[in-house]
Amino acid sequence: MAVAAAIASLPSSLLFKRSLSLTPFRTLPRITCSLSSSSSSSSSSSLEFNIIFAPPKPDPAPRPDPEALADTGQQLFIPWIVRGDDGKLKLQSHPPARLLLDMANADTKTKTKKKKEKAEKRVPVPEPKHSKAARRFYNQNFRESQRLSKVLAAAGVASRRSSEQLIFDGKVTVNGSVCNTPQTPVDPGRDVIYVNGNRLPKKLPPKVYLALNKPKGYICAAGENKSVLGLFDGYLKTWDKRNPGTPRPRLFTVGRLDVATTGLIVVTNDGDFAQNISHPSSNLSKEYIAVIEGSVSKRQLIAISEGTVIEGVHCTPDSVELLPQQPDMTRSRLRIVVHEGRNHEVRELVKKAGLEIHSLKRVRIGGFRLPTDLGLGQHMELRQGDLSALGWKTKKVAVPAGR
Repeated sequence: MAVAAAIASLPSSLLFKRSLSLTPFRTLPRITCSLSSSSSSSSSSSLEFNIIFAPPKPDPAPRPDPEALADTGQQLFIPWIVRGDDGKLKLQSHPPARLLLDMANADTKTKTKKKKEKAEKRVPVPEPKHSKAARRFYNQNFRESQRLSKVLAAAGVASRRSSEQLIFDGKVTVNGSVCNTPQTPVDPGRDVIYVNGNRLPKKLPPKVYLALNKPKGYICAAGENKSVLGLFDGYLKTWDKRNPGTPRPRLFTVGRLDVATTGLIVVTNDGDFAQNISHPSSNLSKEYIAVIEGSVSKRQLIAISEGTVIEGVHCTPDSVELLPQQPDMTRSRLRIVVHEGRNHEVRELVKKAGLEIHSLKRVRIGGFRLPTDLGLGQHMELRQGDLSALGWKTKKVAVPAGR
C-alpha cells in the first residue's frame, strides 16, 4: 500500500517522458436485465429479458512503442524504489548513491590476481610412501607376469633365443608340467620353474649397466674365445660378496664392435634397455676417431661426406672432420659421426674415399662419452645420469656407485 501511495503521489512527468502514460484495464460493459409479463395470453405466461448494454467507452490513447521512442530520441525513465531516511519507500529517477559508490569501488582484477596467486602457491602432493608389508602384498598378489623366455634370459640361463630353444626342446617345466610355449606368462616369485632339472631362483638378479673400453682383438659374441664378456670374470666372482643371496646376472653387449675396433661398448642384462638404444628408431649418434694411413685431401673428405651404399642402403655420415695434426703422430685423424649403425659403416665410408684405416675407436654413444681415464679392458658402472645420456627414459634404477 505504501508503494502504491508513493507511485500515485509522483507526477506523471517523472514516470514517462512527454506523452507516455499507463494504459488502464478495460472494463466490461454493464448488463441490465428486466422481467415483464404479457396480458394478452391468459392461459400461459411468458418471460422476456430486455438486455441493455452501456455505451462503449472511447478507446484510450494508443500506447507509445518504446522502439519508436528510441528512434525519435525520447527516453523512457524507470524509477528506482528506495527507502528514505524516514524509513518510508519512495521513487526516484536515478540509482541510489550507495549503489553507484559500490559499483565504482568494485575491483574484479584483484579477485583474479588472488585466484592466480592461490593457484601458483599450490604445492604438488607427493605420492604416499607404502610400507614394506604393503609392497610385499602387492608384489605377491598383483605383480605383472612376464614371458617365460624373458624370465629365463633375465635369470641368466641363456640368451632369449637359446631360452626359446630350451622351451621347444621340452627341457623347461612350470609347476610340474612341461611347457613348450615361450610366451607363457609366469611369475618366478610364485611359479616353480625348472630348467634341465635345476630350480630357477625366485629372486631375479637386478639390472646391471656397464660401460667397457674394449681392447683390440676381442669379439662381442658370447661363448667365443677372447670374448669381451670374459673381461667381467672378476666382476662376477665378487658378485656374491657384494650382493649376497642374489643370483648372478647374465651379461651381453649392446650392439657390436668388430674385432679390430676399440672403444666404448655397453654391457648389460636388461633386454629392454638394449633394444631401446640399439634400435634405429632411437636415432642415437655414434662418434668414431679414425687414424688414417697417409694424408687426407679435401676431395677425399667430400667423398666420405657423400656416403656410400651398405647392404643396399645409402648411408651418409652426420659429420666428417679432419682433426689437427698431433706432434707425436705422422698419421691423419678423422672424426666421423654416424647414426645408421650399419655393419662396418665407418670402414666402408673411408674405403669408398680411397683411404686406409690404421686404427678405429668409438668414443661416444648418444650423449655419453667414454671417460679419458678409463683404460683399455676396464669397465665402469653407469649411473642414472649416464643412462639418461644414452636415451634410456625409465624409472630410476638402483645402480652401484663407483667403478
